Amino acid sequence: MSLSHAVLTSLIEKSSSGYELARRFDKSIGYFWHATHQQIYRELARMEAAGWIASTAAPDAGKTRKREYTVLPAGRAELARWAGQPTPPHDLRDEFTVRLRADAALGDVDLRGELAQRIAAHQDKLAHYQRIAQRDFPAGQSLSRHARIQHMILKRGILFEQANIVWSQEMLLALANKD
Repeated sequence: MSLSHAVLTSLIEKSSSGYELARRFDKSIGYFWHATHQQIYRELARMEAAGWIASTAAPDAGKTRKREYTVLPAGRAELARWAGQPTPPHDLRDEFTVRLRADAALGDVDLRGELAQRIAAHQDKLAHYQRIAQRDFPAGQSLSRHARIQHMILKRGILFEQANIVWSQEMLLALANKD
């Protein structure tokens, strides 16, 4: 996946300025596809040059260079093309897991402190996701197709964090057992 597809998706959801897009990105797609604000601005310029998006002076720009970006038909077509392609399954590629293997091989690396920090980080993110779920998807509420898809994406994040907490807690127990 390229950043351009994530940006196109976000702009189709809501046309916005680069700054607004970057802030929205941090609070939505950014949970599973990270990009810095500088990367987003560079991508906007590249996408505009490719004819996928257009920008106009934002209504509230005043004397600033603030631009509002909208997706053009060519951008919609590119996003549809990309979204229709199969995605290979995600392979686990995790440096910490290799470090755990090194601990198993060496026998004297103590990763319990880092593991405890990871558990706390997963618990924080899980709590954040759960707050979003309570706020945006209250139990018993009828949801549109769009909202159901958004809810399922959030649910994937919740399940991911829960699984990481359980696995990390079990790994802590394995590391504590010195026999």
